[in-house]
Amino acid sequence: MAIENAKFKILGDFLKSRRERIKPEGVAIASRYGRRRTPGLRREEVAQLAGLSITWYTWLEQGRVASVSREVIESVARALQLSSDEQAHLFRLADYGGERNASLNTGEPYPELQAIIDQVNYPAIIANHRTEVLAYNRLATEIITDFHAIPADERVMTRLIFTDPNLREQLVNWQEFADFTIGVFRTYYDQNASDAWFEAFVQQMCLVSEEFQTLWRLHNVQQKKAMHYTFDHCAAGQLYFQLNTFSNINGDDNLHCCIFTPIANTVTEAKLADLRQSSY
Repeated sequence: MAIENAKFKILGDFLKSRRERIKPEGVAIASRYGRRRTPGLRREEVAQLAGLSITWYTWLEQGRVASVSREVIESVARALQLSSDEQAHLFRLADYGGERNASLNTGEPYPELQAIIDQVNYPAIIANHRTEVLAYNRLATEIITDFHAIPADERVMTRLIFTDPNLREQLVNWQEFADFTIGVFRTYYDQNASDAWFEAFVQQMCLVSEEFQTLWRLHNVQQKKAMHYTFDHCAAGQLYFQLNTFSNINGDDNLHCCIFTPIANTVTEAKLADLRQSSY
């Protein structure tokens, strides 16, 4: 019961964050409610747009509703102008999107998976839903960051994006990567309310990184997708990659493999070949 209560509290917080970001001038009914003192729409306005009573919607935002129909969730999603990623996230929180695998894999190494990515000719890592890096190949260490020099319990991609100065310096489109990382991590966080690790990690990151804290408070969510990244490598110069993610490894939804594939029509492939050769 405690887990379910926490889940609906997270659902309510998510709805509140989406309501507060909407610009009232873009919503026709917003002008009827007079002067406003807080950003975004009022609860009354969202309730009206969704066809709900203000009391019911207020309870929903406060996490006081034990269950909610799919039709109501769909109506609220439309009223809040949610993106497809945000809609998928909301449906999972309301138990209409399928439950995530409850496997409790943590930072333990996976030697059988390490052997696989060692054969990959591109930078590759295997991570879990916490973004803990469980395995990485030689080119990942060469291009992304020196994973060997980082203690195992600190090899968390979400942490490294905000605290690793070398990665920050080399990643040309850092802001885009940071936004994406936070969005995906927020999705995992919200959908794993029973895992105390997430809350402790977020509290620590908010203390050590003001940028993390600022992005975290936005409550933005994203689903994994192909992304383009540019690394300004100290030896090879600029390298252009598309990050492709393969999830659900060996039936475990918490494991995914990330491979940085050179973008076509760039010299990245040739530069990687030189780096592989020089490493031998």
